[in-house]
Amino acid sequence: MDEDIHQYAGDDIEVRYDVLRCTHARECVEGLPEVFDPDERPWIDPDSADMDHLAGVIMQCPTGALQFERRDGGPSEPVPDDNTVTVVPDGPLHLRGDIEITDPDGEMVLEDTRVALCRCGASQNKPLCDDSHVDIEFQADGRIQDDRLQADDDSVDDGIRVRTRPDGPVTLEGEFEIRGTDPESTVRGSETALCRCGSSENKPFCDGTHAEVGFSSDD
Repeated sequence: MDEDIHQYAGDDIEVRYDVLRCTHARECVEGLPEVFDPDERPWIDPDSADMDHLAGVIMQCPTGALQFERRDGGPSEPVPDDNTVTVVPDGPLHLRGDIEITDPDGEMVLEDTRVALCRCGASQNKPLCDDSHVDIEFQADGRIQDDRLQADDDSVDDGIRVRTRPDGPVTLEGEFEIRGTDPESTVRGSETALCRCGSSENKPFCDGTHAEVGFSSDD
């Protein structure tokens, strides 16, 4: 997993932008166009808005590509009370919460409150989404048809632990909610495996198809 971070310092706040995590959700340019203007250079002007407003808009970035550090004594980004996974139609999985991502050996690779995970199989920055689903015209609705979550009544973990499996799915452990596009397609659990090869017949869950299609997590 790579990063390409650009820093934009204002008088009272510093904005950090990771180009490789941006999927052009446009929460920033639509929320504060006076600060985020792709036609200007630099394209981020942190001093063009109230700090609370700017921080609030940054926290709407679903991928975590935008982060901030306040220098005016204002609050940092809080950890959400709930851990959620939102299935984006024809797109990634948006995670919010107390998130830890580890590699197959259990080594920490990312801690964040906002993450977009690839589910099309084509990202060049796995396990994160890099917008490749647009290039390959990935199609997958956001419905949850078969609940494959396991519940652990004894779980006391407040966070959500994401672990990548070699040439396979990502597994989630903790306490979390998965939200589909239909209001009724919301499920809760503490353990599951999510497809990231793009070929499961039971998306967003893994059904073992990655082995049949020869999915490689290194590609």
